[in-house]
Amino acid sequence: MQFNIKRDLLLKSLNFVQGVVEKKNTLPILSNVLLNLKDNKLEIVATDLDIVFNDEISDLKLIEEGSTTTSANVLFDILRKIPSNSELNFTLKSENKLSLKTENSDFNLLCLPPSNFPTFDDDFVSKEIELDRKSFLSLLNKTKISISNDDTRHYLNGIYLHATESNKNTFLTGVATDSHRLSSSSINVKDINNFSSMIIPRKTVFQLCSLIDETNEKLFIKTSENKIKFSIGKINLISKVIDGKFPDYQKVVPKDNSKTLIVSSLDFISSVERVASVSIDRKEGVKLELSKDKLKLSVNSTNSGDGNEIVPAKYDGDDLVIGFNSKYLIDIASEVEDKELTFSLKNSTSPVLVLDNSDKNSFYVIMPMKI
Repeated sequence: MQFNIKRDLLLKSLNFVQGVVEKKNTLPILSNVLLNLKDNKLEIVATDLDIVFNDEISDLKLIEEGSTTTSANVLFDILRKIPSNSELNFTLKSENKLSLKTENSDFNLLCLPPSNFPTFDDDFVSKEIELDRKSFLSLLNKTKISISNDDTRHYLNGIYLHATESNKNTFLTGVATDSHRLSSSSINVKDINNFSSMIIPRKTVFQLCSLIDETNEKLFIKTSENKIKFSIGKINLISKVIDGKFPDYQKVVPKDNSKTLIVSSLDFISSVERVASVSIDRKEGVKLELSKDKLKLSVNSTNSGDGNEIVPAKYDGDDLVIGFNSKYLIDIASEVEDKELTFSLKNSTSPVLVLDNSDKNSFYVIMPMKI
């Protein structure tokens, strides 16, 4: 196996690989990236057995076909430090030695035979669905903030993707919750009625966000019984889905909250961040005191003091005092596109609905905390 390739082309692909390959593996082969040179193309494959990343590069000079696997981390680290636009020459010297040469550098990388690399059955019989790249990225960003880290309820460790219908329009809806907060976002997609509901794992979600963010190609998805495949240009990302039943989230969405608070998004985020600074470990919640034309925010920390701030606001209910986790408030408020935040409240103990007037297909629910 021998080929020449531009450093920047290969580095871009290996950058995505870093998000898939686990640094510590019980199986050494899973720390490696598969380089397969065939039909004037370089195929790059990485996996942790739950996610498979696959990319193809055709802009290279092929001298001899072949394949090998080498450490994804070591190769990425070397390429990062090689000057941009350098020409790389790869030659497989033996089954366990890959030579990498540039104008001034010479490396010999250890390899493992490609026969040890896991193989995957790519059985996706469902119809391919095209998604608007920017809209889907927005859906992921708005919902991923509420993904749970609690491994005892593994079915909450991802985003629940499912088809929904409203006013004769069909949507792909993403929902995530950690039982303290919930995020829901929907995008309009045609011909999605046959889409099978599934829970996309957290790691896949974050990997997908960086992929979509850094490419301008069209985005397609296909599903099988327990996997989902995302195709962006030459890149394929195949992921197992979480085996479990996502709870009926509609039950926790407040339907009869009658009090409304409207406040500037920017003022609110800045104010919460300032008063929360007084709490060293951010464990203390932020207290919101709502009255007709103002909102008072305060944090009282037994270890480091207290902070208070008043923000202009519109509020149409009786005076109310309610407390929240400051991080949850900032996470949600930062995803709202509108210049104003709209909170729909009932009392100091019931769930609060947060609406985005610039995106009617997204909403958030946050549980108050005792202060």
